[in-house]
Amino acid sequence: MGCLTALNLVQAGLSVTLVERQNTGKEASWAGGGIVSPLYPWRYNDAVSALVDWSQRYYPQLGAELCERTGIDPEVTPCGLLWLDDTEQEQALSWAAAHHKPLQKVDAAFLHDQVPALACRFTGGLWQSGLANVRNPRLMTALKALLLQNPLFTLEENSIASELTMTHGRVTGVRHARGELMAGAVILTAGAWSGEWMERLGLDLPVVPVKGQMLLYKAEPGWLPSMVLYNGRYAIPRRDGHIVIGSTLEHCGFDTSTTDEALGLLRQSAEGLLPGLAQMQPVAQWAGLRPGSPEGVPYIGRVPERPGLWINAGHYRNGLVLAPASCRLIADLMTDNQPAIDPAPYQLEGRVDSGAG
Repeated sequence: MGCLTALNLVQAGLSVTLVERQNTGKEASWAGGGIVSPLYPWRYNDAVSALVDWSQRYYPQLGAELCERTGIDPEVTPCGLLWLDDTEQEQALSWAAAHHKPLQKVDAAFLHDQVPALACRFTGGLWQSGLANVRNPRLMTALKALLLQNPLFTLEENSIASELTMTHGRVTGVRHARGELMAGAVILTAGAWSGEWMERLGLDLPVVPVKGQMLLYKAEPGWLPSMVLYNGRYAIPRRDGHIVIGSTLEHCGFDTSTTDEALGLLRQSAEGLLPGLAQMQPVAQWAGLRPGSPEGVPYIGRVPERPGLWINAGHYRNGLVLAPASCRLIADLMTDNQPAIDPAPYQLEGRVDSGAG
């Protein structure tokens, strides 16, 4: 959210300084799987769906621009996704018809033609061709590289922000490890830490950390040609043969440690989907913190009763897919452009207790 918000603003001609507590993009944006869709899109309300639809249309353009201008390919790959759950098929198909999505019901023969490595026990599912994934670590590396090309952009990396500065009741800057910055506007894009930041201002923002642990395997390129999802667990292919397996859903504060228990559960899920993975050892395990929020609807816009402060946070499990639309929306609002998306569902008014502050 920080990098892509900054990119939209510098492209609009504004000077932006990004204060990053560690290496840029190394939190949830780096840790996620990169599916350019919610896991079960039919479970979400129209506010989330609007951001999803805009972002899905924009991602190919974003990937191409980043690759052309930085030489770093984020690998926006339209490999398609197979849903193997059977309890919500009718709901999913009704949703797809209403939203004009190319979701189709498929049989066992289709499943195993599409993904030969799939376990034989699956006899049907849903298929959406063209659904993409993005290689999020490369996406973040490319975004940082593109931003650093722009003279309007400044990066304060590995510098922990300590507090927002106030002047006559207005937020006018931020103090961080290397000094104090003054600004005409401050945007909070602190992910899972956003609730804590707002609490300091006397605001009750219901954004909390939700840990997710992931595994990585390495197979031959093409061994897994499409994404597969069953019972909340997924396998995502990368072009070089890496396979991302995710993820757990843990409420344990800001703990980012990995556990043997999660390793076992994820391996069990991976091998249940793709039995051939039982012959391979995971090459990496990691954890990240999602910014959990009610119904996964983010907070985008001005912060009530705190002039000078804006927010773009609370995207829960869908930060990567919602980011292009969310960041375009906040940039439109800040520059008084006609918003590309109706901003009303994401504003804080009526959703956040402003308190006495």
